[in-house]
Amino acid sequence: MKNRMPKAIFPAAIALLALGGAAKADDNGCTNSTLRGTYAFTVSVQILNADGTTTTRTGVALTTFDGAGNLTQTDYVTNLTPGHTPPGGVDMAPAWRINETGTYSVNADCTGNVEFDFPPHPGGAVIKGLFVLSDQARTMHIVVSSLTPPGAPGPVPAAIHSDGQKLGQMPAIANAQDADSAGAPGVR
Repeated sequence: MKNRMPKAIFPAAIALLALGGAAKADDNGCTNSTLRGTYAFTVSVQILNADGTTTTRTGVALTTFDGAGNLTQTDYVTNLTPGHTPPGGVDMAPAWRINETGTYSVNADCTGNVEFDFPPHPGGAVIKGLFVLSDQARTMHIVVSSLTPPGAPGPVPAAIHSDGQKLGQMPAIANAQDADSAGAPGVR
């Protein structure tokens, strides 16, 4: 009795070996230069207050990483503590926080550390976190390990996470108008 390998198994084995080699060849690890460009983040925060209440915050941020370990950020975060009026009352004219800076370090396994420094420098809030890059650094997941509010002697208990996507290039408006005038299909 002859033991024959089905004809489909051999090509499948060759394909698996080839794909496995290609995936390994593309996996050269990460460095600070892997994290370069602008990312749009959603932010979710819970701060445990000394009086037993929890402050819930949610927000968005636009963060630019320079590929050399430095970042700049603009964000907007809401603030709600049940049963408490926010200091200064309810903000009916919300504004973006600007001039936020920081540093980051990316490890070879695409994990890393980040620090966000809020104005004024020094003396503003400091947020430190750990992150993971995924999808060839197009996606970033951050968990905050330390939040020090302005003027606080040290970090306060908080649960904060943020997820971001790298922004792609937006088509220029002029290019869309040129395509329209050229009668490109599907452009109105």
